[in-house]
Amino acid sequence: MAHPTLADLEAALDSIRAAPRNTGTVTLVVRRPGEDQREVLEVGQLDPDSGLVGDAWMQGDHGVDDQLTLMNSRAIDLLAGDRERWPLAGDQLYVDFDLSEEALPAGTRLAVGEAVVQVSPVPHRGCAKFAERFGHDGLRFVNTPTGRALRLRGVYVRVVIAGVVRPGDAIRRMA
Repeated sequence: MAHPTLADLEAALDSIRAAPRNTGTVTLVVRRPGEDQREVLEVGQLDPDSGLVGDAWMQGDHGVDDQLTLMNSRAIDLLAGDRERWPLAGDQLYVDFDLSEEALPAGTRLAVGEAVVQVSPVPHRGCAKFAERFGHDGLRFVNTPTGRALRLRGVYVRVVIAGVVRPGDAIRRMA
């Protein structure tokens, strides 16, 4: 599959910047039961001890500050093209929501479905697998200064209050 060029991706930034800032929508919930495995879920259970229940992320060397990742659905749509490829990014929640540092400084709490999560100070940058799946220009794009400020690779969060999350649920910034 041909990956979009850096110029193509940068030309589409206005679409990402137009994501809702106060209340958005969960578009996809994905669990990773093992390395390179993905399960698209109709219902996910978020838990303060395990992140997304059944997800293998917490079995690695990850801490409470990087339990889950949220990725902007507009960004992954540009990078992946086909929605069937979105889960390859490895994030658990794909949201139509502004994830930028300006909108969501570390410590910000978000209501996601029935759960509450808190934005982590740990940056999410991408890796060699991301470049392999979405191209080197895709990885460069999410790691440009603009890409980092908009958190195009996504944002780490920790679960503060357990609850169920489903595609179509609201995600909103809490006061």
